[in-house]
Amino acid sequence: MSLTRHYRRLLLAYPRAYRRERGEEILGLLLDGAPAGRTRPTRSEAVDLVRGGLRCRLGRPASRTVGVWAVLTALVCGLFTAALASRVAWETSRPQPDRAEFAAVFAEAFPGHRLGEDVSTARALFVIYGQPLSRASLRDLLLGDGGEYQEGGAGGSAVGPMPTSQEATLATAGRRLRDAGWQVYEPTSEVLQTCAGPRCDPATQPVETVLVARRGDTVLRATFDDPRTFGSYLVVELQRAAPPAVLPAAVLAGLVGGALAWLVFAWASRRTEGRRRAPLLLGVTLFLWWAPVLLSTASLARHHLDEPHPSWHPLWEWLGQPTLSLFFLVGLAAALVLLVTALTPRRDPRPLTVSLG
Repeated sequence: MSLTRHYRRLLLAYPRAYRRERGEEILGLLLDGAPAGRTRPTRSEAVDLVRGGLRCRLGRPASRTVGVWAVLTALVCGLFTAALASRVAWETSRPQPDRAEFAAVFAEAFPGHRLGEDVSTARALFVIYGQPLSRASLRDLLLGDGGEYQEGGAGGSAVGPMPTSQEATLATAGRRLRDAGWQVYEPTSEVLQTCAGPRCDPATQPVETVLVARRGDTVLRATFDDPRTFGSYLVVELQRAAPPAVLPAAVLAGLVGGALAWLVFAWASRRTEGRRRAPLLLGVTLFLWWAPVLLSTASLARHHLDEPHPSWHPLWEWLGQPTLSLFFLVGLAAALVLLVTALTPRRDPRPLTVSLG
């Protein structure tokens, strides 16, 4: 019967052991209560069965918060999976700009300004302290300097006296970039505090002005500084924006990773019911994983509101990685101990009891 087949599919939400024990009984009750001629379950029946099955998978019928912990675990694991997938998808990006491309863009945007000989180019798509990630850089990555793992790019500065005023240079650069097909964002300025105290005159503090533009997959960032303070009045950087594959890869991997994490959590929850150290291990894991996420998200959100970003910071930076990767690794170790605990046979197995509510 069509109705029987639909009910059996919905009962897959319940754990296999529960279906073996009570599946046929539940199916019989559902069929007995269905009116003659019905071919599909009602929406409320489907929702109740799926909700009851998912709750049954979590076990711990006396707990009122196990569902919250399951959602938090699935969500953070989905985010980490999405970040990993987005990093892999970044490999579809074009190589970072080379010296010739940088020099051409500089001449296009800043005519009359002399580019210095010291033009830096990236040796990899992402670098740490300007170098590709290697075994030698793992210590920096894990022990506090993970924030130096950033997208590479090409950069250089103007040398010599400034041929025109900053205002004229900004206006010329904006006009020429727009004519060349760049999307130019409104410049932003920030007063840099180089002194403190009552004798510090705010009017004497250097002002940093940033011009950001994007064309295709290339992002330009021009920073105007006070040459008396920084030695150069103009620093220009070119980087690649996130390739189109990053967003779909992150979304798909995040959904799959979150769903799998929920199923693993449900299995471990049933297996560790009654074991005292399981909630402690779970609490340690979630704290060490969620604390960097919340701190980094709050910081980056303010940063994005303060200045234009044609290309957002990579997802892993929003999760506090790899800056706080040591937190993640310790949390991962606690999670692995929890899984090993779940794999260990329990001496006093308890029967699975759950309400169909």
